[in-house]
Amino acid sequence: MRVTKGAQVIAGIALLALGLAACGGQGATGTAAGDPPIRMELAEPQKLFYPGDTIETEGAEVLSAVFAPLVSYSDDKQVVNNVAESIKTSDSRVWTIKIKSGYTWHNGEPLVAQNYVNAWNYVANRDNAQGANSFFSRVEGWEDLNPPEGKPVTVTKMRGLKALDEHTFQVTLSKPFSQFKTMLGYVAFYPLPDAAFKDGKVTESYARQPIGQGYFKMDRPYNKGVDQTIDLTRYDAFPGNKPKFDKLQFKIYTDSETAFNDLRSGGLDVHDSLPPASIASAKAELGERYIDQADAGVGYIGFPLQYNDTYSNIKVREAISMAIDRKTITETVFAGTRSPADDFINPLLDGYRPGICAACTYDPARAKAQYEENNGPKSIELGYNTDGAHKEWIEAIANNLRANLGVEVKVRTFEKFAVLLDSLVKKEYGGMFRMGWFIDYPSVENYLTPVFSTNAIKTGSNYAGWSSKEFDDLLAQGDGATSLKDGLKYYQRADDILIKELPYIPIFYYRVNAAYSQRIRGLKINLINLVEWNKIEKVG
Repeated sequence: MRVTKGAQVIAGIALLALGLAACGGQGATGTAAGDPPIRMELAEPQKLFYPGDTIETEGAEVLSAVFAPLVSYSDDKQVVNNVAESIKTSDSRVWTIKIKSGYTWHNGEPLVAQNYVNAWNYVANRDNAQGANSFFSRVEGWEDLNPPEGKPVTVTKMRGLKALDEHTFQVTLSKPFSQFKTMLGYVAFYPLPDAAFKDGKVTESYARQPIGQGYFKMDRPYNKGVDQTIDLTRYDAFPGNKPKFDKLQFKIYTDSETAFNDLRSGGLDVHDSLPPASIASAKAELGERYIDQADAGVGYIGFPLQYNDTYSNIKVREAISMAIDRKTITETVFAGTRSPADDFINPLLDGYRPGICAACTYDPARAKAQYEENNGPKSIELGYNTDGAHKEWIEAIANNLRANLGVEVKVRTFEKFAVLLDSLVKKEYGGMFRMGWFIDYPSVENYLTPVFSTNAIKTGSNYAGWSSKEFDDLLAQGDGATSLKDGLKYYQRADDILIKELPYIPIFYYRVNAAYSQRIRGLKINLINLVEWNKIEKVG
């Protein structure tokens, strides 16, 4: 689950900007030693680099450079084996996963099946407070690691997870789930080396400088809140198609426009979420170095329903939604590089239904009447993070609400997306908030479970704190369907509940608006909004 920081959504996704790269040193293509790294813009990650506790795009971008996933995704949304040599099941309940030989950790130790078993058990254990805990809720025995409130955890392993040999492990789910393989490219399913653990816990020192089995190894520990760069070096023992450059650097910014100006002046190589004010001119200025492509993300406005009853009336939430002029915002603020959202599901994925959200239609007269009839609040607070390019569209929404509902709107800024998320988690901020979602894997289910399920309140990205048993039951029915097609009808019925209750308001569907410097070529941002580092080449 990846909530997004940047102007081009979440995962998330979201959520948030993608990572930034830098290239230099004596690379695979013979680059001269001493060259600067490939540098990519990044907002400050919310947390340290615990894979199971990274549920936003900034941390995920870094970890995707350090780790290699079991599966990846093709441009046509198909699941492709990556570290996995095979993933087999005969009933969608018992899954046997065999990993390829030849992968090693950055400390030289071999990657083995037990590394996955240890990592997944750790993330699934409630006592370890990992944000991606709920991704393992379908594994048999997860409930033993997550007993009812007030009862202690008395086991350390899920009974449905075991290593069969050095390169093979088996996952038994509590019930069939046809989309399990699709999930396995997500950061929560990364393995962990033995070096990550001390006395059964993943250490903070590991989370500052994680040892992975992917393209790059981290050069030094990361000091959150202090360091302005995260520096990595290519791991030459990585098997297969490695990046063609030696050095990668993520540069941490609190302002998207500053990052864009750095790219224009040569101080940055990759910027994956251009500020809205620059989109209109970027194509003319940058030519082929400007990227505009379809994206599976959704941009929202959320309500803190769990701890603020100001917005508890569904009719008030509907009125706020109808007061927002999505078409003008997407055409004017974003120069047409967004499209109005009319569903919680993005049009890129099967299951989207155009026009299904009636309350997403702009109707200011009806909005005002309904708002007044239901005693909507006279004053509204709307928060957003300034390390992503959100100011213009948030101000546009604030103006819509002032003009169409006759309310006072206070816009509150948070310097970093991580601060906004932490304020919501700690229940310190009770206003409406901007949110975005990048998909973690190409499934309609990923727009639903990680963001709106009851389990996701404590172990996911349900920042609204909204809960519905009917919604959860429909997700369970979709999960247990015998095929992706059969599951879709249940997921769409769950989507209908979101549309009826609006814990979030869908505002727009994202596009990727990115740019790169003259120093590189071949930049590709994939379906789950991650840079494919092995596609980039240095120019000159």
